[in-house]
Amino acid sequence: MVGRSRDEKNRHSSSIPPSLVPASKRRAPNGTGENSNRPSIQMRLVVSRDMVHYCFDILISHLRRTDLPRSKHPKFTNDAYPLFVTWKTGKEYRLRGCIGTFSALRLHDGLREYSLSSALRDSRFRPISLDEVNNLHCSVSLLTNFESDKNYLDWEVGVHGIRIEFHNERGHRKSATYLPEVASEQGWTRNEAIDSLVKKAGYYKTITEDFRKTIKLTRYRSEKIVLSYDEYCADNDVS
Repeated sequence: MVGRSRDEKNRHSSSIPPSLVPASKRRAPNGTGENSNRPSIQMRLVVSRDMVHYCFDILISHLRRTDLPRSKHPKFTNDAYPLFVTWKTGKEYRLRGCIGTFSALRLHDGLREYSLSSALRDSRFRPISLDEVNNLHCSVSLLTNFESDKNYLDWEVGVHGIRIEFHNERGHRKSATYLPEVASEQGWTRNEAIDSLVKKAGYYKTITEDFRKTIKLTRYRSEKIVLSYDEYCADNDVS
């Protein structure tokens, strides 16, 4: 699942949250590294149910052609993160749209933009309509802990998301990503996930071991939360 190239244009933020810094380089509050003998302190998650509520609010307001009420304006943090918004439908959790960006965006504007882009402008699917909303599941993923220049096998299924870059037979640069949950949901090995991602990026020739070794891989983690429309309604006393 990957946003189109225009979704990855450079955008600037005045600050980068600590969770974007690789774990090995973070500093504990007392100034020591995380490898200190002191007991580790679990970092508080940034992602929240309110972020998914906001995505539902934005989509429903757009489909109803109404303004977002002031009471629905976001109250969660407006720090900047790379992010993805994913829509699925039904008991089968069938994908209906997933678009995001690797540029760190302020969350209020970023979630507003990508809740609509993923629902309405994912070229793989027809736009989501109002009569589908009550069957939807929405997930927000905030991407963290980026580590680049890795071997194509230097990542763990179910733990890391991966972004690959390579050049095709014409010398054109190609890239694609899978979020951390994709490979485990599909039951893939690391090789199978890489080969699938190469094809997703638009490479259709035979994938050899020599070709795999040319791949530049960035691994990352994510904070993710998923809510169904029914959960959204229950949280917001919507009948």
